[in-house]
Amino acid sequence: MIRLIIFLVGLVSFKSYSQSYAPAANQIGTTAISKDSNIFVSWATGIELKRGFLNISDTNFQLNGTNKVTYGLPEAALFQAEGTSADIVSLGDGGIATLTFEAPIKNDIGPDFAVFENSFLSNYLELAFVEVSSDGIHFFRFPAHTEVSFVTQIGGFEFIDCRYLNNFAGKYEQGYGTPFDLSDLPQDSFLNLDNITHVRIIDVVGSIDSQFATFDSFGNIVNDPFPTPFESGGFDLDAVGVIHQGLLGIKENFQNFSFYPNPAKSEISIATSEYSDIQLIDLSGKIIDSFSVQGFKKVDLQHLERGVYLLNFSSKSGRSSKKLILE
Repeated sequence: MIRLIIFLVGLVSFKSYSQSYAPAANQIGTTAISKDSNIFVSWATGIELKRGFLNISDTNFQLNGTNKVTYGLPEAALFQAEGTSADIVSLGDGGIATLTFEAPIKNDIGPDFAVFENSFLSNYLELAFVEVSSDGIHFFRFPAHTEVSFVTQIGGFEFIDCRYLNNFAGKYEQGYGTPFDLSDLPQDSFLNLDNITHVRIIDVVGSIDSQFATFDSFGNIVNDPFPTPFESGGFDLDAVGVIHQGLLGIKENFQNFSFYPNPAKSEISIATSEYSDIQLIDLSGKIIDSFSVQGFKKVDLQHLERGVYLLNFSSKSGRSSKKLILE
């Protein structure tokens, strides 16, 4: 029995340091995908956010009158990844962000979408579980696996080697998405892998204390930086990019237009290859302006407040939305 216990302890120790998975961005064998990769065909366009605690092990702890994280607007997680430390929304301990899309994600060869976090270093990693749904009701979690030892707590400013991690959002540094392949999910009558309408990001509570711990799909405690009792604590969501997109009605992700500059100060120039109807919308959903363009048009923005807006384009060929930043 003693030999068996020694063997099992040795096996767990070996497993915790075996580095089975892909290395950091820009290294041979990495699966990291740059935010500028042309394999992305669209990005999340809607979000529902439930903020988590600043410190789930001390829910009396507050900053600025609240015990929940507050950093970032939910809309910061929409549209293309920025790849910066600032333009994100923080989830906090156990926080949840549910993203929606103009058209569904579908299962195809290789990764089908990617999740972007904002880590400024390749080994300072705040993690999250990822779940998907094809009806907005039944959610299915990707089989995440950690080989990080949970004997000693990783402190709030300590590091993790991403080669110990698989199917966790936050595996890669800012500007690089962690890919997810829908083929990794089991067949289920409540899940249509060719019609994924929702992607849910759930912050990992990285405590190794069993009272607060979260577990991977194999029953291992997930050990990541904890506590992080800051306004920007927990997983910081930058974006969710779609690689394989299904069709919903007319063709989505219409690309026969451009506008510049972005960010803009007082006006933008819009160019289209065909007659297009355009709406300028603020983040509350209010239509600020609507007009049509065929060819080229300059649009005066001097009357608008500084902030983030959406430009919705539609034509007989398709439709799309783009984020406009007004400085």
